Amino acid sequence: MYPNPNQPPYPGQGQSMYPGQMPSYPGQMPNQVPNEMPPYPGQNQPIYPGQMPSYPGQMPSYPGQMPSYPGQMPSYPGQMPSYPGQMPSYPGQMPSYPGQMPPYPSQGMPMPQQYPPQGAYPPMPNQVDTIQRVNYSQQQTGMNSYQPKVKEKFLFSIETFVTADVHFQTRPTLTAAPHFDASNDAATLRKAMKGFGTDEDAIISVLCRRPSAQRMEIVKAYKTAYGKDLLSDIKSETSNNFQRLLLALLTPMIQFYCQELSAAMQGQGTDENALIEIICGGLPNRIIHTIAAEYKRLYGAQLELALTSETSCSFKRLLVSCLCGNRDESMVTDVNLARVDAQSLVSAGVDRWGTDESEFNRILCTRNFAQLKLVAQEYEKLTGNTLEKDIKKEFSGDIEDGLLAIVRCAINRSEYFAKCLHKSVAGLGTDDRALIRLCVTRSEIDMQDIKEEYERKYNESLKAAIKGDTSGHYRHGLYALIGEYGSG
Repeated sequence: MYPNPNQPPYPGQGQSMYPGQMPSYPGQMPNQVPNEMPPYPGQNQPIYPGQMPSYPGQMPSYPGQMPSYPGQMPSYPGQMPSYPGQMPSYPGQMPSYPGQMPPYPSQGMPMPQQYPPQGAYPPMPNQVDTIQRVNYSQQQTGMNSYQPKVKEKFLFSIETFVTADVHFQTRPTLTAAPHFDASNDAATLRKAMKGFGTDEDAIISVLCRRPSAQRMEIVKAYKTAYGKDLLSDIKSETSNNFQRLLLALLTPMIQFYCQELSAAMQGQGTDENALIEIICGGLPNRIIHTIAAEYKRLYGAQLELALTSETSCSFKRLLVSCLCGNRDESMVTDVNLARVDAQSLVSAGVDRWGTDESEFNRILCTRNFAQLKLVAQEYEKLTGNTLEKDIKKEFSGDIEDGLLAIVRCAINRSEYFAKCLHKSVAGLGTDDRALIRLCVTRSEIDMQDIKEEYERKYNESLKAAIKGDTSGHYRHGLYALIGEYGSG
C-alpha cells in the first residue's frame, strides 16, 4: 500500500515530497537511494543507484563508473577516467598521459612524451645534444624507434690524449694505419713467434707502427684466433729493453700511466722526474681524473695518499694541486688578469724576504696554459727577467723542477719534452724507463714537434741521440715510434 501523499516527512527530513514520490529517510535528500552519498552542493543531477557521486560543478558519471576529476569530461562506462585536462579515451582503452592525444582503438598503450618540450630544460654547457629523437612514422606503425647507443670500442684514442687547448697544434709520428685489419696483424705476430726463433722485425712492423687503439684490437684478435695471450707470448719470445718496450705498447695507455706512477714510488727513493712529467706535464683534466680512478682500481689505494706519503712540503702540495684536475681549460686570455698575476708573483718572490710558495702554487695550478704564457710575458716586462729564471732563483730541488715543468709546458710544450728526452739519454748511462715512456706516450700526440725542437736545441737529431744510447731491436723499435724507419 502506497503511503499517503499528504503524510508529513520523517523527523529531520527538511524537504517535502512531490506528488508520487517515495519518501526519503531521515538525513537523506529526496529521491536518494538509501545508504548512498548525497550529491555535492551545486550538483543538479541526481545520482543513479550504485553510483559514486561526481565532484562539484561536474557532469555525473555513468552507473558503475568511477567519477572523473573536476572540470573533466566523464569517461565511458567500464573505463578508467582520464587525467585532468585530458580528452577521454575510447571505450575499452587505457587512458593517455597528460598532454597527449589518446591513441586510436586497438592501438594499445600510448607512448609517453619522449622528451620535454623545447625550452623546458636549459641546455647543458659544452655538451652535444643527447636527446633521443623519436621517429613518429615508426611509432604509429608500432615499431620501436629506440636505437641503443653503440658502446665505444676504445675509451681513449689519440684525440683523448691531445690536450684541450686548441692553441697547441700538435703533430704525432704514430697515426692510425690505413686499411687496418686486426686479424691479419694477429696472424703476422703469430707467425713471427711460432716455432724456433723469433722474427723481431715483423713484430716491430706491427706493434711499433700502430696506435694504441689499434694495438688493443690486435690483442683481442690474437686471443680470439689462437686462444693465447699476446702479452704472455711476447714475454716468452723477447727480453730486456725490447721486451719492456713491447709490453708498454700492449698496455692500455691509462693503465700504463698508472704503472709508471706506481714504479716511480716503489722501493727506496722516488723517481720525482716521472711524477712531474705525468702529473705536471699538461695532461687534460679528464685524463688526470681517469688516471686517479684507474690507480685506485689497480692498486686499491688513493693516488693522492700514495703521492703525499712519498713527497713532502711544497712539492707535495704542488702535486696534490695538479692531481685535482681543476685547471681552467677554456684557453681564454685576459691581459689585465695576467698583469695582476705577474705582480702577485713578483710580490711573492723577488720583492720579499723569503718566498710565498702558495701564491706560485695558486697561479700556476689554476690558470690555463695560454693565460700562463701571457703571465710569463707580463712578468718579464715587469722585472726584466724571465719567470723561469726567477723560479730557479727562488726555489730549489723538486719544487723547482715541478714549477718549471708547468711554465715550460705553457711557453713551449714540445721544448719541455725535448728536454725530458735529452735528460734520459745524456751523460753516462741511459734512463731507459723514461725513454720508453716518453716515446710511447708522446708518439701519438706531438713527437714530430718534439723531434724538431730537439734538433734545434741540441744540434743533434733525436734519432742520432737514440742511436748512441741503444742497440739492436730495441733501437729499431724506438725508431719506428718516433717516425724514423731507416736503418742505422
